[in-house]
Amino acid sequence: MQHRDRLLTSSRPMPDFEAVGSNGPWLHLADKRRVLDGSSGLLCVNVGQGSRSVFSRIEKQFSRYSFGGAAVVQPHIQMELMDRLCQAVGRPEDSVALTTCGTLGVEVAVGLARNIVRVRDRKSRGDILTSSLSYHGNSVFTLGVAGNQIRNPHPEDRYGLGPAFPAPYPPAHGHTHEGRGCDASCAEEVAVAIDGRGAQNVAAVLIEPINGTTGGAFVPPDGYLRRVSEICRERGVLVIHDEVLTGLWRTGTSLASQHWDGCEPDLVILSKGLGAGYTGVGAVLVSPELAPLLRHKDVDPLPAMGTMATHPLQAAACLGVLDELEAMDFDAFTARGDRLGASLCSLTDQAPVREVRGVGHLYGVEVAPGLLWPLMEECERRGVFFYPFTGAGEPRSEGLVVAPPLNSSDDDIDFLITALTDAVTAFS
Repeated sequence: MQHRDRLLTSSRPMPDFEAVGSNGPWLHLADKRRVLDGSSGLLCVNVGQGSRSVFSRIEKQFSRYSFGGAAVVQPHIQMELMDRLCQAVGRPEDSVALTTCGTLGVEVAVGLARNIVRVRDRKSRGDILTSSLSYHGNSVFTLGVAGNQIRNPHPEDRYGLGPAFPAPYPPAHGHTHEGRGCDASCAEEVAVAIDGRGAQNVAAVLIEPINGTTGGAFVPPDGYLRRVSEICRERGVLVIHDEVLTGLWRTGTSLASQHWDGCEPDLVILSKGLGAGYTGVGAVLVSPELAPLLRHKDVDPLPAMGTMATHPLQAAACLGVLDELEAMDFDAFTARGDRLGASLCSLTDQAPVREVRGVGHLYGVEVAPGLLWPLMEECERRGVFFYPFTGAGEPRSEGLVVAPPLNSSDDDIDFLITALTDAVTAFS
């Protein structure tokens, strides 16, 4: 492609696709082939491409007006989105801040958390604690504070930021257990981190309920998230769940934290599954117990959310995505996720695959070192592509993120499983 090197964006050591059309989970290529999107794009295309529901929502709003700042034009469609979203994730009384992407959603959540604790406790609590196997966005702050090894800034560029406690997964914490796996007791590391900083200095713990693409879909031990919540409550520290990747049924429930009892967060960040690749969006949900503090007369102004935040066409697209998600047959959806997981786990009998982990429609297939890109090439020869993960542990693990669109058909899932199985077998 002419001048490809002038476009400063990510690339991979494989040829790009020349896409000329799309339908659901499929990309149609210029050479008349089609290829299945096995990772929902960048883990965002949750309802496939070409959605009529999304298009009709955008078209209807477009005929009204295409831009109107929420502080100037009455935000009817934004409030409709707020109500629908909060109902969908089982937090019907939450307040919502809309932003333009997941990274900004994290930044806004941090700002809101700091404002809340300063008004509530009359203390300057600013620290945000994260785990050593985490990813929270691409800004200077979110890269610095998180634990993704590949994307970490140089030490001199981190402004003193960094993860505060080990994640409860083998690459980060398994070596401390003398042969046993991580369990709920690993949450005590969070207590150590808070107490080491001084609880009076800590605003919130920011955590992915289920690990995303840094480690490749690690699922926390039972009881871990509940214990993290208890530790934070005991110390007056807020809990923020980064569900940018996992939210809106990616893991089988509307929020990943709903797989366990007793771990409801104070703030939730959503993004990828809400925009579903149709629009850039982030949403920060704040519990009804805390949201009134953000309107207190002594609080700092709300964090800047961007010119295009609360954009009416953005809201319209998100409503179309919710239309698609809520129209799914959830029994069939759950069954497809279970079948996908069982089929992937059967691959651990074959030499290239070291481990399979995940839940719902989110799985990490870890492969032997050096086989990631050759395996991806074999998969693409068979008509399916995946998103890679790298960066966990030392030496760094690598593998495929298997995360097809949530409304993929049984035939689509069968095609994915067959293609990946054949590709793995080619190496065995």
